[in-house]
Amino acid sequence: MSAGNPSTFAPCVVIPVYNHEAAIATVVQSVRAHQVPVFLVDDGSNQGCTLELLRLGRLPDVLLIRHAANQGKGAAVCTGMRAALAAGYTHALQVDADGQHTLADVPHFIEAARAAPHAVICGYPIFDASIPKARFYGRYLTHALVWLQTLSFDIKDSMCGFRLYPLAAVATLLQRHRIGSRMDFDTDILVRLYWQNVPLHWLPTQVRYPLDGVSHFRMWQDNARMTGLHVRLLLGMLLRLPLLLARKVRPLNGRGRKDKQRVRP
Repeated sequence: MSAGNPSTFAPCVVIPVYNHEAAIATVVQSVRAHQVPVFLVDDGSNQGCTLELLRLGRLPDVLLIRHAANQGKGAAVCTGMRAALAAGYTHALQVDADGQHTLADVPHFIEAARAAPHAVICGYPIFDASIPKARFYGRYLTHALVWLQTLSFDIKDSMCGFRLYPLAAVATLLQRHRIGSRMDFDTDILVRLYWQNVPLHWLPTQVRYPLDGVSHFRMWQDNARMTGLHVRLLLGMLLRLPLLLARKVRPLNGRGRKDKQRVRP
């Protein structure tokens, strides 16, 4: 599966999958309805899920990549994005495998990326009653820490995994930094792309929890992982403090560069 000419706008979808055999066929069907190529990354799933992914991998415009063992959501997304870039795609929309994202919004993300090809198109989640209350309110602690780590309110939500990336910017970042491989991935990569002067655009989107009732969030391990991530990002913020303060004076333009003159409010 190849995108052809890599100089043209060529989007695809990357879906990391770990034991979501009950939901993944519906997710893939919904994505393919928008005529977008799909990279499925089997992150060491169980036999039932693997068999379902092998079946889906035989569909047109679906490429299945397999990890022999579970490496984490972030690692699976990075595997898919590297494969997409190598195949000539310019942008990749990350979609969760559990059916929580509103896939009717896929064309809106693609058109937003076409209009702003240097930006990350970020989903701004609108939750229904299915989200656990502890996770809903816990997100605000992460929001506050991210605002401190970036010295801005530009990142409205760093945890939503419905996000379209410009692959060239991601490739540059992955060459320079090791990004969180599990539940820390979504926050880690977005903060570092912001530090890398990649512009962020936001689209509101409905989010449900989840279609198949499967969650891989581990209370103690993942909270400890997120704590370690925020310590590293706070230290990274201190190292970048002069640059972040300079950004307050000269805002980013649409290509992730500094405007010569200050933009009026």
